[in-house]
Amino acid sequence: MLRIFCILLLLPVFGFCQTYELASLSNDTNTSIRGLSVVSDSVAWVSGSKGFIGKSTDGGKTWKWTKPKGYETLDFRDIEAFDVNNAVIVNAGSPAYILRTSDGGKSWKETYKNTDSLIFLDGMDFWDEKNGIIFGDPIKKQMQLLVTNDGGESWADATSRLKLELAEGEAGFAASGTTIQTLPGGKVWIATGGTHSNIYTADDYGMTWKKYPCPILQGGSSTGVFSIDFRNENQGIAVGGDYVKDKENSNNVLLTHDGGKSWNKPSRQVFGFRSGVVWYDEKTCFATGTSGTDVSRDGGNYWYHISDESFNAIKKAKKGNLIVLAGNKGLIYSLKIK
Repeated sequence: MLRIFCILLLLPVFGFCQTYELASLSNDTNTSIRGLSVVSDSVAWVSGSKGFIGKSTDGGKTWKWTKPKGYETLDFRDIEAFDVNNAVIVNAGSPAYILRTSDGGKSWKETYKNTDSLIFLDGMDFWDEKNGIIFGDPIKKQMQLLVTNDGGESWADATSRLKLELAEGEAGFAASGTTIQTLPGGKVWIATGGTHSNIYTADDYGMTWKKYPCPILQGGSSTGVFSIDFRNENQGIAVGGDYVKDKENSNNVLLTHDGGKSWNKPSRQVFGFRSGVVWYDEKTCFATGTSGTDVSRDGGNYWYHISDESFNAIKKAKKGNLIVLAGNKGLIYSLKIK
């Protein structure tokens, strides 16, 4: 049975009131969930620590949990699902593995393995069901890049395509698998953090890259961009901050209207560190993190706090309106707009 956690927020934004409802979908699995892929209003997948993979086919009412055999100890930080049967997962740390299922998670096939002690994959995204990209922390100042053109059945090293060196102490965050995003037609953005935060972007399926500074809170190993979401090729949001000071909100969200070339602060900040951000519609955005969840009704300019519950990730259905949030201790919630 669904448990309503809270019905929050009656905000007089633009002369009307809006109610947001957070409902608990699952909280009984001992895993820290950071990977999240919502296919439709019915189908959603999650991935987490201790080898756990979860799937729902009824909008989150019930979940079936599995552990890929032989990979039960891995921390699967990102998942990309295409439908009820097909999904790709990637773990954090070394050795690095990419696994793929075509039977709904009953069995998993290893499609990539890297035993380099320095390898650390941060996130992935797909332009379509065949073409995808994964990025990882730098090795010898080179961001690691992998690409697939067969839906994750095989992966090719594309590191040499990005000829821009990363700064000392600059890296990615695998907090929610959302520091990378693609849009149809070959557009891709990757956000970094640490000593420096930058946006790396390409519009030709990752063949040639440009770099733009992102002036979010940065300078330390726990600071930087932790999530991005672009509504189109120009309009995007970056969130982050300092995960060890998750209630500080001096410079945790930025907006761009030119595809990441320049970034501006909103009029009202999010209320702390945020590791997930998502566009719901043309004006409505949500951001979440360990210190709570916020909403904006004006495209990211003014943010309002709607929950103190701790989460790592948030995603909206690729086809539909279902919003799912996930976090530590197996927490999975839905977010509904009333």
